[in-house]
Amino acid sequence: MQDHSHEPEDIARRIGTAQGHGVLRDVVYGAIDGSVTTFAIVAGVAGAGLSPFIIVALGLANVFADGFSMAAGNYSGTKAELDNIQRLRAIEERHIARYPDGERQEVREILSQKGLSGQVLEDATQEITSDRNNWIQLMLDGEYGLGGVDPHPLRAAMATFFAFLVAGMIPLVPFLLGLEDAFTYSAWMTLGVFFAIGALKSHWSLAPWWRSGAETLVIGGVAAGIAYGVGTLFNQ
Repeated sequence: MQDHSHEPEDIARRIGTAQGHGVLRDVVYGAIDGSVTTFAIVAGVAGAGLSPFIIVALGLANVFADGFSMAAGNYSGTKAELDNIQRLRAIEERHIARYPDGERQEVREILSQKGLSGQVLEDATQEITSDRNNWIQLMLDGEYGLGGVDPHPLRAAMATFFAFLVAGMIPLVPFLLGLEDAFTYSAWMTLGVFFAIGALKSHWSLAPWWRSGAETLVIGGVAAGIAYGVGTLFNQ
């Protein structure tokens, strides 16, 4: 686990430029879904005994169409989250303008639940409510559980799409190169991608890299196995 500096200027810079959840969730989500869905097509078509040309055509269609669809869905979902934050911010602005005493009491209660009491509580309430932006942000955090960093819909969508695109192309590489026994190569490469994604995301968790990699490998492997099994049902 990486430590960080606790010098006063470093603390001020780090706290003042909080990045929220970033795009980690979007990248992992897009990469896993891209590799799983593309290999599902590869496995299903290969299981049905169809030609490599069909595998490549359907695989590429999936990478671009499904990748865009996922990105669009993530954009819409993140935009809805942002719209909701802006709606709640407008509500709090209106409440502060109309019912300032009641809103100050809410601030006092939020700070009280964080452990403040007595004169310290009163001073903190006065200080926060003297700045409209700080007042509203505390209400969003304490009353609605919303963080201080707004989500970025376009950034989330782009992260999802490019992660989907990169990971989703891996199962198609052996077929694009015209390799013998391309399906076997594709299967091993896809399993490698599953493990690599899991190992990479362990950097942001307490799980060891091999456990996180194995977990993602099992999840992706099961999905791929189901797709191949369904495909074999249509093998003539």
